[in-house]
Amino acid sequence: MLDPFYPVVPDSSWVTKLVPAGTRLIQLRIKDQPEAEIRRQVREAKSVCVQHGADLIVNDYWQVAIDEGCTWVHLGQEDLVDADVEALRRADIRIGVSTHDPAELDNALSIDPDYVALGPIWPTKLKQMPWAPQGTERLADWKKLVGDRPLVAIGGLTLERALLCLKSGADIVSVVGDIVNHADPIGQARAWIAATRKP
Repeated sequence: MLDPFYPVVPDSSWVTKLVPAGTRLIQLRIKDQPEAEIRRQVREAKSVCVQHGADLIVNDYWQVAIDEGCTWVHLGQEDLVDADVEALRRADIRIGVSTHDPAELDNALSIDPDYVALGPIWPTKLKQMPWAPQGTERLADWKKLVGDRPLVAIGGLTLERALLCLKSGADIVSVVGDIVNHADPIGQARAWIAATRKP
């Protein structure tokens, strides 16, 4: 079972900080780097996660994930068009998929993903979103549709909002800004861990 606390970080230096501090599930979302640097960061992040028994999820770069022997990738809807899902399955890599509306959920479920993410639950400052905030009510609807696979809530989450998401049907709460922009990211991560992890 995946841990409920799921930070998304922009480079491997964050993995080396957060995983030894107790994070068990983390997404490496690298943007605008040459392939050699992407591979270096994936290797570094994977090494730290293996050492600490954490799950590393590689965003977008599915071929690098295969080449580097990773166990998880996260794909956006646009990535689903280009990704070789069969190659990922042959490599025994599990797949998470982003969704924002019912058509995207149908598209995601067509590949039988290992988790489904719904967002943005609240407005987010990190990237321009063409979708209105989903609200926590949508989580309950999505959970019925995704069945036993984990449902991830993402977008504008604070710790208080994350707990609302968990009560509303999410199994996992994903966070970017409330960790990476926090004055004490390690302390904040530990607060999330303490609040979200079942005893």
